[in-house]
Amino acid sequence: MRYKISDKKYNYEYFFDTATGFYLRTGILDKLGKDTGKDPFMANFPHLIDIGVMGHCIHGKIGLCIKAGVECYQNGLNLINPNMTVEDFEWIIKQCKMKTNQVALGGRGDPDQHESFEDLLKICRNNNIVPSYTTSGLGVTEEIAKLSKRYCGAVAVSWYRSDYTLHAINKFLKHRVKTSIHYVLSNSSIDEAIDRLSNNSFPKGINAIIFLLHKPAGLGTKKNVLKQDDPRIKEFFDIVDSKKFSFQIGFDSCTVPGVLNNCKNIIMESLEPCEGGRFSCYISSELIMTPCSFDVEERYGLSLYGKSIRQIWNSKKFDEFRNKLKLRCPKCSIREDCMGGCPLMPEITLCNKKEKKIEI
Repeated sequence: MRYKISDKKYNYEYFFDTATGFYLRTGILDKLGKDTGKDPFMANFPHLIDIGVMGHCIHGKIGLCIKAGVECYQNGLNLINPNMTVEDFEWIIKQCKMKTNQVALGGRGDPDQHESFEDLLKICRNNNIVPSYTTSGLGVTEEIAKLSKRYCGAVAVSWYRSDYTLHAINKFLKHRVKTSIHYVLSNSSIDEAIDRLSNNSFPKGINAIIFLLHKPAGLGTKKNVLKQDDPRIKEFFDIVDSKKFSFQIGFDSCTVPGVLNNCKNIIMESLEPCEGGRFSCYISSELIMTPCSFDVEERYGLSLYGKSIRQIWNSKKFDEFRNKLKLRCPKCSIREDCMGGCPLMPEITLCNKKEKKIEI
C-alpha cells in the first residue's frame, strides 16, 4: 500500500510504500504547492526509528564482534540488560502508526534472537510499519529466513568475515529476502574493503554493500578512527566513484562528508547528512530515547516512562542536538549537504576544509 503524507508543520510531503519500504520526500513547498528544491530540516515526528529490542547479546560471552574485527559500539560484551518486552514494543509502535514509515530492530545483540521475534514483526506489519534488522548471521535458521521474507522490507548481515556470515547471506538469498551487507569501515578494515571492491569479491546476489563509518563509542577505539588525510581514503572513494558493481553501494549518514569531499559522480539527491533528531531517533531496550543510537552516554537521552515519543521529539534536549547541525561550518559552500558531520564525535568527520568549524 502506498501513502502520501503531508507534513503541515514543516510544509513538505513524503511518500511511502509499505510493501517495499520505498520512501521519497519532496522539498519545502511554496504557497502554490510547488517544490522549492530546498530540503526540509526535520519532520514533525520521526520517519525512521531504530528500536533496541535487544538488551543483551547472547554471543557476547564469546566476544563475537571482537573476533570478527568489529568493535561493538553498544558494548554488548559487557552490558547485560533484559530484552524489550512485547508490551513495550507494541506501545511504541502504536504511537508511530501512520507517522513512522520504518523501524530498524537492533540493540545489544541480534534481533532475530529475541524470544518474541515473530511477534515483533507482526506488530509492525499490523500497524503498516515496515521492519528491517541487522544480524551477525550466527543464529539465522531457515525459519528466521522465512519470517524475514514474509514480514521485513530488508535484512542486513554484518560483515563478520566468517562461515556463518556467508551461510546467513545464502539462506536469505535462497528465500528471496532483500539482503545487504553492513561493512564497518575503519582504520583496520579499509584495506580489505579496497581489495574486495577492486576484485569484486563480495558475495554474489546481494542487494547492496552499506559502509558504516567506525565510531569511538562503546568498545570502539579511537585508534580505529579513519582520518581524511589517510591516502587510503582517496583510494577507497576513487574505486566507489569510478567502478561499476553488480550491487548498490551505500553509506551511513556519518560518512557523507567523506563522500562529498572525495567523489565526483555521486547523485546528490541520494545523500542524507545526519538524520539524528531530524528524521530518525533511537529507543533503547530501557526505553531511553536519543537522537542517535551512537549517543551511548545518553547525553541527549530522555526516558519514555511518563512521556510520549512526540514529547521527547519536541524536547529541549533534542533541540540541543539539532542546533549543532544547524550552526556548524557556516561559511562552507556544501554546508546544507553535510551539516558538519557527526554532532557526537566530531573526530570522525572526514573533512580537512579550511571552512570546517565544528566547535559550538
